[in-house]
Amino acid sequence: MPHDLEPEALRAELIELGDAFRAYQQRTEPDLALLAELHERKAGAFRLWADVSGDDSLRHEAHRAQTAARTTREMYVNRTGLLIGDTTVAGPVVQRLLTRQQAAQARTVLAHVQTHAPHPLPEVRLAVLMLSLRAAKAGTGNITGQELTAWLQDDAERVLRQLVDADWLCLPGTVADALASRPESPTTITVPDLLPERPRPFTLGKTSRARISGWAQKVVGDRKIRKKKLGAASRLLALYTAAHTRPDGHLARAEDDGLPLEDAAAFSTLAPDEVHPHAELLIAADWLAEADTTGGKLRGQLTERVLPLGGLL
Repeated sequence: MPHDLEPEALRAELIELGDAFRAYQQRTEPDLALLAELHERKAGAFRLWADVSGDDSLRHEAHRAQTAARTTREMYVNRTGLLIGDTTVAGPVVQRLLTRQQAAQARTVLAHVQTHAPHPLPEVRLAVLMLSLRAAKAGTGNITGQELTAWLQDDAERVLRQLVDADWLCLPGTVADALASRPESPTTITVPDLLPERPRPFTLGKTSRARISGWAQKVVGDRKIRKKKLGAASRLLALYTAAHTRPDGHLARAEDDGLPLEDAAAFSTLAPDEVHPHAELLIAADWLAEADTTGGKLRGQLTERVLPLGGLL
């Protein structure tokens, strides 16, 4: 920077920005709102500097800073569900497990599972979802007997046999071998429909696959849902509600006034009039704070404790 750069206010701003970026690099925790502001200030300062000097390379740097500011704001929205500076939602910022894009990918997986599970039983659909996420990237994945029984409880052997008999799932050994497998020697499963040479029903990168699989695992294995011993249909409903929330935890977009009851019922393998009793079970498990199924819509809100699992619409 020239020592005699004019106007003086521009020179002071550039010096202050340099100090601010150096201070930011020393932070132990990121602050995306602050970083976006710094990039925005840099873009404005470099545009002015380019106008003063006529240097096109500075204009290019201004454009890069503006792009960085936009990208940082998008990262903030993905992580929090809020726009920078949005004060309409009180309380601390919720650290979401899924970004907005990953939540959209999760909903794509849920829709695929609903259509392609080989049996309409809730236990089968739940197993198909969890195994599909495990094998989503390459068509294969590792599983342990403990995981299978945690998902399916006493139905694990029956459900696995149904999936193998339907040619949806391939195991290297017997169903009993899979149920006996331990973390140090897991069973490698194959889902033929997800092998790379087949048409891809959905595409997940390594990070997204792991993140969405972890999200589903946290929902299905939620400690209060486990404590209440809720069945597969209730856990499917928990997954569906978590995948379709606004930043404040309310179900569906504001303009939709709730989720279509038939859609929530179909995914959860329930009749529409069965959704309300299962929603009541989720309220008892402190998953939903409230639920209403009048007028063909499922309205409700996730409780504060599970907001991090909400998949932003």
